[in-house]
Amino acid sequence: MTFLRISWKIIVGLKDLLVLLLLLLFFALLFALLSASPNPGMVREGALWLKLDGVVSEQPAEVDPLTALTSTAMPVSEIRQRDIIRSLKIAESDKRIKAVVLDMDRFMGGGQASLSAIGDSLDAVKKAGKPVYAFATAYTDDSYQLAAHATQVWMDPLGGAMLTGPGGSQPYYKGLLDQLGIKANIYRVGTFKSAVEPYMRSDQSPESKEAIKGVYDEIWGQWKADVAKARPQAQINGILNDPAGSVEGARGNLAQLAVSSKLVDKLGDRIAFGKFIATKVGPDEKKTTGGFAATPMNTLLASYGPPSAGKQIGVVTIAGTIVDGEAGPGTAAGDTISGLIYDAIDNKDLQALVVRVDSPGGSVTASEKIRLAIEAAKAKEIPVIVSMANLAASGGYWVSLPADVIFAEPSTITGSIGIFGVIPSAQAGLAKIGVNADGVKTTPLSGEPDVLGGFSPEFDRVAQSAIENGYREFITRVATARKKTPEQVDAIAQGRVWAGGTARQIGLVDRYGGMDDALAEAAKRAGLKADGWHAVYIEPQPSFAGSLLGGLMSKRASVAAPMDVFAQAAWQQQLFVQRVAADLDMLTGVKGVQARCLECADFTPPTTPKADGGWLSVLAKLFA
Repeated sequence: MTFLRISWKIIVGLKDLLVLLLLLLFFALLFALLSASPNPGMVREGALWLKLDGVVSEQPAEVDPLTALTSTAMPVSEIRQRDIIRSLKIAESDKRIKAVVLDMDRFMGGGQASLSAIGDSLDAVKKAGKPVYAFATAYTDDSYQLAAHATQVWMDPLGGAMLTGPGGSQPYYKGLLDQLGIKANIYRVGTFKSAVEPYMRSDQSPESKEAIKGVYDEIWGQWKADVAKARPQAQINGILNDPAGSVEGARGNLAQLAVSSKLVDKLGDRIAFGKFIATKVGPDEKKTTGGFAATPMNTLLASYGPPSAGKQIGVVTIAGTIVDGEAGPGTAAGDTISGLIYDAIDNKDLQALVVRVDSPGGSVTASEKIRLAIEAAKAKEIPVIVSMANLAASGGYWVSLPADVIFAEPSTITGSIGIFGVIPSAQAGLAKIGVNADGVKTTPLSGEPDVLGGFSPEFDRVAQSAIENGYREFITRVATARKKTPEQVDAIAQGRVWAGGTARQIGLVDRYGGMDDALAEAAKRAGLKADGWHAVYIEPQPSFAGSLLGGLMSKRASVAAPMDVFAQAAWQQQLFVQRVAADLDMLTGVKGVQARCLECADFTPPTTPKADGGWLSVLAKLFA
């Protein structure tokens, strides 16, 4: 009995300790959330401070509590693109804002279409007579695309500009899978549907190289044109064409090379930069060293609140991978997004619908659910306009088909019209360790797909035939929507990706333009005056736990973000590990038929990892 009493006391004590720890965690997260909440009354006369710690995204993903607390990979902070653009629009006319400070010391990138839109907004601020100042320790392609629009560009003396252009090596797993005795059973349609090539080849196919190089050349040409227009004095060709010679000529001093090439105007650390800004907009209230009078973006936005005048134009965002079921922000779950659309079109105040797409696609069934919901809006004679952001490929193009008009940016990645399915089996690997398969069948498909004994020819024929039918369905939908014949669509489909410029020429999209153009077109088709409407964003709300963790984890992530060129290189290594983990998840995860552009990962910034990105988890997933 004494032993039982002691054991019971230990259990009760551990329970009380666990409750206490959970309470402490709750209050710590609550404090972090409240601390991060903007105060509308704190708008000060001075600069608009755009502290871009993380990546620019269309719809920041919800932080998964379990992943955040258990993963060794730090989540990447995400800054909503439309918040940046709206704050810059406000800065144009708000007399309290004297300048814009673009702080990109821990900036980790964004899609090229998003960055171009922000660059245009920076130009508008300068046109309104307000200077823009940029600072970073190191500039990459993405951060320099924004910095080029600044009135004056600063760099830390220990930093540099590392401009590389798109492209590079991608992992291929066929040799490894062969050694492990794992077979990726692949069913696909499309000469250019290279999404599954890493599982079936040891190198990139000529067709895939042709398609991807064409897109690279187009968007890289647009990047160079954007930078040249924004900062014509920048001498980037020498650095791009002969980087090693340029660096050696500067005796390895990357910062001086950036100055001599007129990529930057001034060298100085953060304190020197802050003192300079203080001479333009005034010191901060406490007159701290290197401080200056400034209002953060979220505080400025909170002081204005959301627009509410006039009629409603609904905006539904399809951001991230399209998946079945329900999910929070940053993932385009079929049930969630279609439910939001149905609810929105039942709102009698809704005058038009704009669908903002930034997705590489995903589940065919989820894509079709979303497409049908958008079709339902058209059936109610509600104008539907699609605005493509950085990505609207494969399933992302599928959901765009019902639109009255499709807008895209020249650097939007779209197309990839094709589908595939992949299921692994491990008969050879199991045989190596003495596991064999045998049994009795009552029909040719009994026990199929047989992951132990290998798939039968009958199952392969059934699966491939189903995929081919799905492809015909896809191109038929495209043909109907774009007023083409299936043969015409097939000629530009076959899984090939296209940049927005070419996509318009071949009829996959209707017009060039961004979100403002799509909203204006929606208002016009709804018969609304220019000042007689406002956008209502119809989005899934993050969970309470996700909101609490979001504020806390974003602070941790910003501290871990890379700053100098060597940290950027190390970060690329971590991204490679995450890419491998994502590829293996595609192979081993439970997924149906996919209309997905996996090669589009080359054109997207890093996002919050859904699982631990360490090598141990990668190997564990592979051997599982």
